[in-house]
Amino acid sequence: MAKKGEAKGGPKGKKQNAPKKPSKLWKLYEVQGDKLIRKNKFSPKSPGDFMANHKNRVVCGKTSYTEFKQGEEKKK
Repeated sequence: MAKKGEAKGGPKGKKQNAPKKPSKLWKLYEVQGDKLIRKNKFSPKSPGDFMANHKNRVVCGKTSYTEFKQGEEKKK
């Protein structure tokens, strides 16, 4: 019989997690003279939140608002 707290088939141990990568917020901004320029679009449903660029769409992670890019053909 298995001991209490152990999974069937073997001992239960801690799962090793990969180390977290630091966020790269510096990629979202560009400095031109004295001004800070934002590279990504803002979400229309949630102002102040960036939209993520993908190959064929632009998505807001907070509200799930999606805009599909025009002129992109599907590659097989």
